[in-house]
Amino acid sequence: LEGLRVVIDCANGANYRVAPLALEELGAEVVKIGTEPNGLNINYRCGSLYPEAVAAKVRETRADIGLALDGDADRLIVVDEKGTVLDGDQIMALCAQDLMQQGKLPGNILVATVMSNMALEVFMKERGGTLIRTNVGDRHVVAAMRQQGALLGGEQSGHLIFRGYSTTGDGLLAALQILRIMREKEKPLSELAGLLTPFPQKLVNVRVEKRLPFEERPGIGEAVARVEKELAGRGRVLLRYSGTEALCRIMVEGEDEDKVKVYAADLAEVVARELR
Repeated sequence: LEGLRVVIDCANGANYRVAPLALEELGAEVVKIGTEPNGLNINYRCGSLYPEAVAAKVRETRADIGLALDGDADRLIVVDEKGTVLDGDQIMALCAQDLMQQGKLPGNILVATVMSNMALEVFMKERGGTLIRTNVGDRHVVAAMRQQGALLGGEQSGHLIFRGYSTTGDGLLAALQILRIMREKEKPLSELAGLLTPFPQKLVNVRVEKRLPFEERPGIGEAVARVEKELAGRGRVLLRYSGTEALCRIMVEGEDEDKVKVYAADLAEVVARELR
């Protein structure tokens, strides 16, 4: 990694010593933040939960890349040399394309959760690949990867699993894969990560009195089917109940932001009426 300036934010957590050392030993010039844990400051205004800290340091030091881990170091959020924050979907797109080009992505399968942006699904399809979705949680991703024989999977939140090297999410391992691609392609991250432009997304929370299965309320099913027909395969609708509150979460994605907002508002009205 000689010649690369890397900012790493270790969230005052588990990887505060190992991650910077690994990067230094590979030859990078390392700028460290979030590497002074005191037992209380883990994840406090730093790390992947606060990527603005590493983004600011990247701009200040004119670094080539910023890496933000979380406290237990299984998540990674990346910042390009311009200070733009990239999420897990954008990084999965970059890594999936790299592996497909090398013929090292079995079945051209990528595993992600229902929260990953529709743009990632379209991205894989356009390149002859397949995105398999699971419930939220990296354990569901890993289970599906084993079942499908997939080697790459992850979550929009930054859990990335490279099953050829590890059985779980590992932020440093994911960072090294991205750095490898940068070095091999000899291109700035902003250019490499421009592969994926997330579709506009609107999330609406509706307070409900009943948590009935959606299929028991025909009005909801009809409304969802109507919106999905309008989206014509270039968007999606996701309805799910909160695990902790009396809320129904409605998420709509599509290419037209104005239409997405209208669809989400229309569905919110129907859900509120059907579940009161």
